Amino acid sequence: MLSIDLDLPSDGPEARPPVPVPHDTALFLDLDGTLAPIEATPGAVMAEPGRTRLLRRLVERYGGRVAILSGRSIEEVDRILERAVTCVAGLHGLEHRTPSGRGAAVTPHPALDQVEETLRWFVKRQQGLLVERKGGSVALHYRGRPPAVEACLDIGLRLAAIHGLQLQEGRMVVELRTPGPDKGDSLRRFMAMATFAGAIPVMIGDDMTDEHAFDAAGGLGGWSVLVGEPRPTAALYRLHDPAAVMAWLQEAAS
Repeated sequence: MLSIDLDLPSDGPEARPPVPVPHDTALFLDLDGTLAPIEATPGAVMAEPGRTRLLRRLVERYGGRVAILSGRSIEEVDRILERAVTCVAGLHGLEHRTPSGRGAAVTPHPALDQVEETLRWFVKRQQGLLVERKGGSVALHYRGRPPAVEACLDIGLRLAAIHGLQLQEGRMVVELRTPGPDKGDSLRRFMAMATFAGAIPVMIGDDMTDEHAFDAAGGLGGWSVLVGEPRPTAALYRLHDPAAVMAWLQEAAS
């Protein structure tokens, strides 16, 4: 199981992140729950011209030092953000695209086809659940039936143990993924590239899966922003929801 093994403060942050943001900043952004609201199904999240224009302005303002760190595939990130951002880590770090546009991905675990088949059999007996194949992982969404969380976690743990996969919990989702890098690894990888070198990393995200990136940003002299309700976190600041994130990014782009 992929755990979030961090020493988190007991109380969540309340302060809004500062603006203006220095020109030597590097922005790292989650997508779902951060740039876009959580929808009933992953496919319901669509492109928005205003968000696309804002991201392109941010990329220009910060000299290309903007990256998306998402649980979605890079293909899905491009669909929603209309390829406004070149630097993307998809599938929590299993996919990676550099500032030059060059992509790479961890080879998917051979057991994922069998795991997907098992989960699709499982959801036929549980209304409101959704299975999503994402290249190097398989996600079991229970946002349509929140009380099913324990059943989803149970089958996820058993399948992870049988097949040697990592189990990763997120907002209304249990994901079985190919072992490999996480969002923190992805942030550090970008920061080691010439485009990002010497910048101050700022990470914005909403989920427990973003904590690795929060920790990585802090370790490199930067800071992070939690989106949503207060909770124990490594982030120093908080924004209420994606609308607040967009308003703050508008200020950062000006």
